[in-house]
Amino acid sequence: MHFIHPLPSGLQAAIIDLDGTMVDTMGDFAVALNEMLGELALPRIEPSAIEQMVGKGSEHLIRSVLAHVGADASLYERAWQSYQKHYLVINGKHSAVYDGVAEGLQALQSAGLRLACLTNKPTNFAKPLLAAKGLDTYFDFVFGGDAFERKKPDPLPLQKTCEALGTSPARTLMVGDSSNDAQAARAAGCPVILVTYGYNHGEPVRGVDADGYADSLADVAAMIKPIR
Repeated sequence: MHFIHPLPSGLQAAIIDLDGTMVDTMGDFAVALNEMLGELALPRIEPSAIEQMVGKGSEHLIRSVLAHVGADASLYERAWQSYQKHYLVINGKHSAVYDGVAEGLQALQSAGLRLACLTNKPTNFAKPLLAAKGLDTYFDFVFGGDAFERKKPDPLPLQKTCEALGTSPARTLMVGDSSNDAQAARAAGCPVILVTYGYNHGEPVRGVDADGYADSLADVAAMIKPIR
């Protein structure tokens, strides 16, 4: 655990990202995307390339993959429909919960924090994934990238999630794995911790402006004082 700035006292809630923060979903992405590409008679893509494209929502992912394999952008609608079909079939089957996630969520709850999952992943992908991994019961709310008018790194999703939680941004911790999470948190006025093992578009996460960095969600929870 490495803090640059101390966390404020009296935190009331935490907003947790999903892909790269709670669940390593790179296997799911690779399988669904390559099924999509095969259906469109396009070349396969390697997981190492996908990792740099993840985090800005499925629409951005699909457009980036099409560009990567040299496909015409006009294929987007067909690709998007194919991707959704294949992803829903394999959702969670090629992914794994990171070490310390369940323990960290339990500890955050025990410290008196309300929890929300906020991801740029579509809501109808996120909710079944959390359920499949046994993580859905920890969260009061789950908001996907289609839940609001804009996605992270825009601050709007964090602001709306704070409203749903009934907490102020200054008392709501954002935990994520990328610059998207950090930029959204900074703009919304939330303290932010980034985990060191996620995706972050293929860039070193410690180069992102954040209040601290953690090697596991359990480490995050250990640094928060109970509010009751």
